[in-house]
Amino acid sequence: MPPTAATNLGYKPPDGGWGWVVVFASFISIGFSYAFPKSLTIYFKEIQEYFSVSYSEIAWLSSVMLASMYAGGPISSMLVNRYGSRPVVMVGGLLVCTGMALASLGTTIIHLYLCVGVIGGFGLAFNLQPALTIIGTYFQVKRPLANGLAMTGSPVVLSTLAPLNQFLFDSFGWRGSFLILGSIVLNCCVAGALMRPVIKPAQFQPDNDSSMSSRKGSVEAAAENVGSQSAENSKNRSTGQSFVSRYIDISLFTHRGFLIYLIGNVVMFFGFFAPVVFLAPYAKHQGTDEYSAALLLSIFALVDMFIRPVTGFLGNSKWVRPRIQYFFSFAVSYNGVCHLLCPLASGYGGLVVYAVFFGLAFGMLSALLFEVLMDLVGAHRFSSAVGLVTIIECGPVLLGPPISGALVDIFGDYKYMYYACGVFMLVPGIFFFIMHYYNYKKLNEEQRQSVVVDLMTSEETVELKISQIKKPCNKTEDGSF
Repeated sequence: MPPTAATNLGYKPPDGGWGWVVVFASFISIGFSYAFPKSLTIYFKEIQEYFSVSYSEIAWLSSVMLASMYAGGPISSMLVNRYGSRPVVMVGGLLVCTGMALASLGTTIIHLYLCVGVIGGFGLAFNLQPALTIIGTYFQVKRPLANGLAMTGSPVVLSTLAPLNQFLFDSFGWRGSFLILGSIVLNCCVAGALMRPVIKPAQFQPDNDSSMSSRKGSVEAAAENVGSQSAENSKNRSTGQSFVSRYIDISLFTHRGFLIYLIGNVVMFFGFFAPVVFLAPYAKHQGTDEYSAALLLSIFALVDMFIRPVTGFLGNSKWVRPRIQYFFSFAVSYNGVCHLLCPLASGYGGLVVYAVFFGLAFGMLSALLFEVLMDLVGAHRFSSAVGLVTIIECGPVLLGPPISGALVDIFGDYKYMYYACGVFMLVPGIFFFIMHYYNYKKLNEEQRQSVVVDLMTSEETVELKISQIKKPCNKTEDGSF
């Protein structure tokens, strides 16, 4: 297997130190980003009755929030590349708080779409992407472990919010609960404050090269001035392309591994979130009481919480890391199999068993989801890569739960929704197995060709030096050489 993508950060990541504090901050930020839309499903049945809307209409609430979170990826990437992770995460926490506070005053379902979905979703985008990016600047050798620990924030926060939301609803109603949840999300601002930029080691510069460096810097500065003046006089289209290429790496669309990841994920996300969104409503549909239905989410989250760091440890091992793309392919396929078997579970006990196995599958997939992307493109291109991936994935993220809700409305049963989600997960899992085998094979061939070219170049250089050494010297008239 080929080695992981080169870091090319220009420095050696510390792989520890303050990086573990950053992992904890990312734990909080990522936790709220992924757990918040899922935990709001506790209010779905009551909001559905309050506004007299269908299953598919109430499902749009989580869909709009998740889609906005993914659609805000490129904007978040540009802000991170420009200002760093710390201020972006803090602004994200303020946005989510504002959206939830405004939603508590909502009078229509459209109002909730705009406040919770759009404003809150963009705030979550500013929490998610910077937290993922900054881990790659602090870790290289221990990066799968760090990513696994940070991604554990999602089930930990979900296991806390699920019963808390039920308590808040019983005590304050959904309006008061939304206002309180908005204040709780302000903890993301604290997490953002902990995301100190990595301290890069100073580059040693010899004294005898100082004048040359200063001249070189002057030339580069002059060139930059000339370039900026010419850019001002260029066409608007060229300026736009320069702006985009400065913050987003469009060349990733020619990267084979990135395209494999993107194609598979677009299909996978049609069935990724819907089973979690409808887990509690499915239990209530079978006659389970509200607290028992909320307990299913807690069981799911506890198992998810356990498996994510375990997946990080396994992904960091010498046996799995060179083959981590296959590990990811297995996790996707395993999710699909769980959903296909879910309708066979009978009674509350069967749903508990499903929640356990689904928690294992979902946790494995979530812990690897961004690590395998970083493995494919390298940490230096990850910020742009995750921005491009999220903006394209916002389509299936937006449409997945409403399509699933429409299936429930049409058939009056949840089993067809779980069958559809199972197919949406199993097909890309098989696709990943096949295409990653092909990608690894092509990378091995390219690596061998590169070695051969380097050897030929080295041999030509050696032959040239030998020929120069053997070149006869001309003898002068006085006998000297």
